[in-house]
Amino acid sequence: MKKFLIYPTILGILILLSISAVADTNPFSVSGYGIINYANFDWEIDPNRRAAIDVERFVVAPKYQINDTIRLEAEIEFEHGGTGSTMEFDKFEEFGEFEMEIEKGGEVIVEKLAAVFSIQPELNFRVGHIIVPVGLVVKRHRPQHYFTTTRPEAEAHIIPTIWHETGVELFGALGSLKYQVQIINGLDSTGFSSRHWIVRGHQLRFETVNAEAPAFVGRLDYVFDENATVGISGYFGDTAANRPKPDVDFDAYVGIASLHGFYEMHAVKVRGLFLWGTLQNAHKLSKVNRSISNNLNVKRTPIGSSAIGWYIEAGYDVLSFFRKAEASSHVLDVFARYDYYDTMASVEGLIFDNPRWERTTWTFGVNYHVHPKLVFKSHYSLRKLAQKDLNKENTFAVGLGFQY
Repeated sequence: MKKFLIYPTILGILILLSISAVADTNPFSVSGYGIINYANFDWEIDPNRRAAIDVERFVVAPKYQINDTIRLEAEIEFEHGGTGSTMEFDKFEEFGEFEMEIEKGGEVIVEKLAAVFSIQPELNFRVGHIIVPVGLVVKRHRPQHYFTTTRPEAEAHIIPTIWHETGVELFGALGSLKYQVQIINGLDSTGFSSRHWIVRGHQLRFETVNAEAPAFVGRLDYVFDENATVGISGYFGDTAANRPKPDVDFDAYVGIASLHGFYEMHAVKVRGLFLWGTLQNAHKLSKVNRSISNNLNVKRTPIGSSAIGWYIEAGYDVLSFFRKAEASSHVLDVFARYDYYDTMASVEGLIFDNPRWERTTWTFGVNYHVHPKLVFKSHYSLRKLAQKDLNKENTFAVGLGFQY
């Protein structure tokens, strides 16, 4: 009964915050975004896959300015239309078995809940539940920041998006150079898998998070302009000590590095990322994970000792040919994107390097921005798997995205 009272209470608080934010002098402010998608699939390996509609996410981000130097900030995400349980039929990632699994359906997730101490431009602190700044999507995650209906797949299949953990952060700017350094709780290696590498090691399955082994994160961006940036980011931490049970006697360090950048000036938009990661003792983890309980609700599939992915996307506002003024609320971006990613780029021991998890995708589409805060999206993607047969996965998708 309690859970039915929680969500109306949250919504009531958010409505009050929104009303309070109307006054310019009020310390409250609220922003956010959301997206709804439709997808139709033409997959050779799964010809009966059904078209789907997904209320992918709705995010509310309230802030409260305590004084000139201290700010409280939060970000609450409602995923897939609500909460509850759903049934998933996973044909491809259970050691060849066809079985049904019960997994979480919609969720309400606190992605950020932190205090920010603004001391000076060069030196500031953030403490609490914070966003992990690895990759490009973490900084460009609203629907207006990427072309396709869903976030770039070469990144989303290798690291969590949006990745959020609890810890402390030091950040600031030295001229055009922006930096972030974090110490956070680490990943749990029971959630690692063939298909998504370390993505499901993000600890969301339990009420509390194991924090036996911390992780270290760093990011450095050179900002040419608010619409043109290049940078690097990285992650390093042990994932063995944070397992639900102390069932391993070896280390399992994860290291991740990314090179990223974007250029969004005038009618041209270009974005790109290169991401590489390595996992220590992947073959030992794979063996232990295979025997863990079904009740843990993880995939239990072999894990690659390294993963690699990269993408580049480019779009052009074709309406710029016809408008006289530079600024306009209507933008029509025609775009293309290339993704390559392999979540089993290398393997150890007797682990089979499954070619299904090496994927190449060409995507073409159109984004129509009827307003800077509202965009209609459409794309057609042609994904090809590295296996010889049944290797084509084509998807048509449309979506509606907004921010406020």
